[in-house]
Amino acid sequence: MVFRNGEATARATGLLVGLVADRVFGDPRKFHPVAGFGTGAAKLETRTYRDSRTAGVLHVAILVGGATIAGALTEAAAKRLRWGGQVAVTGIVTWCVLGGTSLARTGENMAELLERDDIAGARELLPSLCGRDPSHLDADALARAALESVAENTSDATIGALFWGAVAGVPGLIGYRATNTLDAMIGYRSDRYQRFGWAAARWDDLVNLAPARATGVLTVLAAPVVHGSSASAWQAWRRDAAKHPSPNAGVAEATAAGALGVSLGGRTEYSYGVEQRPVLGSGPAPIVQDLCRGAKLSRAVQIGGGLGSAALAVAIGQFRLRRRERRRRSTLTTRRGRRHA
Repeated sequence: MVFRNGEATARATGLLVGLVADRVFGDPRKFHPVAGFGTGAAKLETRTYRDSRTAGVLHVAILVGGATIAGALTEAAAKRLRWGGQVAVTGIVTWCVLGGTSLARTGENMAELLERDDIAGARELLPSLCGRDPSHLDADALARAALESVAENTSDATIGALFWGAVAGVPGLIGYRATNTLDAMIGYRSDRYQRFGWAAARWDDLVNLAPARATGVLTVLAAPVVHGSSASAWQAWRRDAAKHPSPNAGVAEATAAGALGVSLGGRTEYSYGVEQRPVLGSGPAPIVQDLCRGAKLSRAVQIGGGLGSAALAVAIGQFRLRRRERRRRSTLTTRRGRRHA
């Protein structure tokens, strides 16, 4: 097959460049655009907040819509550049929106703290992974919380962004990260966000339907990397994922539990209250060594996601190219027919 679609190959290459940059450098240390978006979203909330779903819909529409339009304008400007310029723009944006390397590193740092019995340090680190209340968690509970967060956020931090980058380019990358950031900020069932955060949470669920399942497939395939069982990961997905209150987190967490041979779920404490989560997987409760394996599994899934997103971008580009060629031929045939009529 001859790839003649420079735009598609530039997109695919840019996604891989961004993934490599994330692996090498981690998150941008200064002037992180996602942090800037979060600051702007918090300021806007002071004006848009009302205890209603309608206000929440407006809040999400302004922020996600604005971010996506900015992405579209950025990509339109990049298309005026040569192939290398398009790759550079896509690569930089991809690097900025990914967070998979920082996620895996934080999981490994948590494991190191727990191995040293530094419970205070582990409790201090946990909020950088998830929104749970660490004040009453012991070492095992901290390891479980961190592992669940690494499993779920492998989809959110990397696979989701790469998927939408392959499908929609720079607008997809930026729009996805805006969606995910808003969900992390206001998509809670607390008194303040029960109604206002409803739109952010539901929109995030919708946008992540495909990426979460792609994460599940990649986790099943990557299970042997951590000496796990692909069959067990698949069985946990089929048996347990639907039990989770989230249609997407359940897939990511269940397959990770099956791949690692552990059980996740149970009593889960948040700042706004306690939830009893369903048990995912059929093994013992995770220990510190399982958290290390979970970080390794996350890295393997992210690499698979990068390769898969590049292939998807090229496939979509080839499909669009063939469709344009068919339309052009059809138009030429119609014009010729009119001339001979």
